[in-house]
Amino acid sequence: MTVPITLQCRAANLPEPVPEFRFAPPRRWRFDFAWPLLEPPLALEVDGGGWINGRHSRGTGIEKDCEKLNAAIALGYRVLRATPAMVKDGRALAAIEKAILR
Repeated sequence: MTVPITLQCRAANLPEPVPEFRFAPPRRWRFDFAWPLLEPPLALEVDGGGWINGRHSRGTGIEKDCEKLNAAIALGYRVLRATPAMVKDGRALAAIEKAILR
């Protein structure tokens, strides 16, 4: 079982993220997790389905992800990307910790 990022952050005494944070109204884009009050703000996108020809591994999905991430960066967000395996084994938390404590 994978411990959710929110609980991992709490256990590591890191700020808890906002799940499904809408960052660019009127666009409907959402980050999987975001720390919008950090300076600069931080976001985490967890890309599932990479091994099963899911949305993030098909042409249209990749292009939409690029558009979304480029817009986020233009708005000043630092965006981390991870896979479910990286969340499960702690690599995502390690990246979050480095970004927050930098």
